[in-house]
Amino acid sequence: QQNRAEKDIEKIQSAFNFAAGLHEGQYRASEEPYILHPLEVACILADLQADTDTICAALLHDTLEDTETSPEAIKSRFGAAVLTLVNGVTKLSKFSFSSKEERQAENFRKMFLAMADDIRIIFLKLADRLHNMRTLNYMKPEKQKEIAKETIEIFVPLANRLGMGLVKTELEDLSLRYSNPEKYFEIAQLVAQAKAERDNTIRTIIEKIDNNLKAMNIEASITGRAKSYYSIFSKMHRKQMTYQDLYDITAVRVIVDNEKECYEVLGLIHSAFKPIPGRFKDYIAMPKNNLYRSLHTSVIGPRGKPLEVQIRTQE
Repeated sequence: QQNRAEKDIEKIQSAFNFAAGLHEGQYRASEEPYILHPLEVACILADLQADTDTICAALLHDTLEDTETSPEAIKSRFGAAVLTLVNGVTKLSKFSFSSKEERQAENFRKMFLAMADDIRIIFLKLADRLHNMRTLNYMKPEKQKEIAKETIEIFVPLANRLGMGLVKTELEDLSLRYSNPEKYFEIAQLVAQAKAERDNTIRTIIEKIDNNLKAMNIEASITGRAKSYYSIFSKMHRKQMTYQDLYDITAVRVIVDNEKECYEVLGLIHSAFKPIPGRFKDYIAMPKNNLYRSLHTSVIGPRGKPLEVQIRTQE
């Protein structure tokens, strides 16, 4: 509920009831009632703290295309804003992609953003695609590959551009799962085998960093970070490296209160562990295009194993 006003909760409930009635008797390829798909899309957006109109539009996003309802019915019940969002998603879903190369994909992405009168339409489309990818196992293998390719070329860069890191990562991993299942399961197995050693390394490092931070009176949250399967796959492919040679399979993330402390923590880590030359990136001074801000460094950790450290503020 995320502290939503009572009238907002009633509006969402009303949108669910309306959509459930319209989709009555319709089923997905999984043989589940169709209404579960809009519900899951709405849940993804609720987790992203989307506003009430976006969540209503998620519940209603397939009603214009797949049921007998009219735009007027949606507008009179839920307002012009919800109708604009539903219309926008419907318009984008009719667009067919058959991109052959990266430049073509870039054109699609630009056109996609231009076609959306409201950025929330892109959020809706990304959440819709994410749930479809989560249930892709019910499709035929050739369709799985086609949708996975489209997801990597069009939807992953959109999620990245909008700073939606968790959505981007899950879309990448699910795409790899269906476009290259052999590599996906090979990496999954390697990651699982190395888990105990990775956990031990991270625990040792966290203790060491934590003690030093306490001495400097810096409040920090330090966690181990699991690298996604797709990022391991793309780095192995791009750099022609084996899994064992990669720098950042083991990674630690340090979150502090302000930028000054980010640089203090960096100095502390470089004095506690030997830095690897050429592996420092300052995305605080020079943020990425999607406004990502963080310090990245790689050091030689315990037992001589490389380790990536990311340092950023809570903000």
